[in-house]
Amino acid sequence: MTTATAVEMLDGAPWRRMVTLGDSVAEGIREPSPGFADLSWSERIETAMREIQPGFASMNLGKRDLTTAEVRATQLDAALDFRPDLAFVACGGNDMLRPHFDPVQVRADLTAIVSALREQGADVVTCGLLDLTQAELVPAKYAQSVSAATRALARLTEEVSRELGAIFVQFLDHPLTADPSLYSSDKLHFNTRGHAFSAALNIEALARHLAGTRR
Repeated sequence: MTTATAVEMLDGAPWRRMVTLGDSVAEGIREPSPGFADLSWSERIETAMREIQPGFASMNLGKRDLTTAEVRATQLDAALDFRPDLAFVACGGNDMLRPHFDPVQVRADLTAIVSALREQGADVVTCGLLDLTQAELVPAKYAQSVSAATRALARLTEEVSRELGAIFVQFLDHPLTADPSLYSSDKLHFNTRGHAFSAALNIEALARHLAGTRR
């Protein structure tokens, strides 16, 4: 998706202050991919919004390796102090990949993050991760448990989002899930092609949200 297409899809979007919270997904860890600009998914959204809203401001608090509890403890206050009207929350992957994944605790921490941002008046966007096993990026002996944990995380994230009026973006079973060319050499993070794909799905979700608010 080009910037021009993104601008057209988000034309009239009211957001002026965007914050991104979370782990390496939020931070934008990536490797280059031929033909794609070296931009993270959030930077692509920010680029479009700057053309729509003069004076648009953004802040990315994302940091790799953080659990949802750590995102809540180290990023939420700063995010609220920024007074965003649009917030992206991308976390849970590090909880999911650990041996003692606790969906109940992740739900509680995610609920606290999203509810605080919503109570302050921000539109909040969350997402479900791609199932890496479908691209055969996970050793066979771990594939079943990783797939199950990925789906459990997506379900709870979608449920929290629905309960709190957040915008949920589903990546889980997208047709490109099985395409290994979206990923960096670590077989975990997106490359710049993957970030362009991620940005497109997020922009499409924002456009649907805008269309719903204008009815």
